[in-house]
Amino acid sequence: MSGATILGLVAAALITVGLYGFIVNPQPLRKLVAFNLVGNGVFLLFGVVAKRGGVAAGTGDPVPQALLITGIVVAFAATALAVTLLLRLHENSGTTSLAADPPARKDPAA
Repeated sequence: MSGATILGLVAAALITVGLYGFIVNPQPLRKLVAFNLVGNGVFLLFGVVAKRGGVAAGTGDPVPQALLITGIVVAFAATALAVTLLLRLHENSGTTSLAADPPARKDPAA
């Protein structure tokens, strides 16, 4: 087995575990972690494909590598935004679950 094949299998495993976690877990934070696993698997798979398409031996195509770095930065920013929204949800409701009927909040002004 070549290194690219092993990395491709690892990427497929990350995507599979991430999708399973995203479907099974009802908690938003666990869904976020599962979504990041899927993203990391896709980035790894894309990196393997970019490395295989190199012009010279041992080099990779720079365009997919630049897109890969851009995708990683965008994914990091989206994760930071999601964590911030989860923290705001926790501050406002006291929980991070997205239940159909949220618990009644006591009015601090009353």
